Amino acid sequence: MITAIVLITADVDRIPEVAQEIAELDGVTEVYSVAGDADLIAMVRVRQHEELADVIADRVNKVTGVTGTNTHIAFRTYSAHDLEAAFSLGLES
Repeated sequence: MITAIVLITADVDRIPEVAQEIAELDGVTEVYSVAGDADLIAMVRVRQHEELADVIADRVNKVTGVTGTNTHIAFRTYSAHDLEAAFSLGLES
């Protein structure tokens, strides 16, 4: 699975509507309203790199109210659960 983190700027008056519309797109698993340089962050998960263009360029960027995107491709995923499992190998509780 390929994960992309998409930072989205949007028209301030349409942020809730933009977030909801993006959340309903195939390939988008979550949308967060955030503080900082971006208005929204969308998590996009697809099986092939080619699908990123379909989701981000062809769908997310065309949502009315989206004024820009900045996409980051994830190489690896780390989570507290994964790290705990890695450090507890061979140890019994």
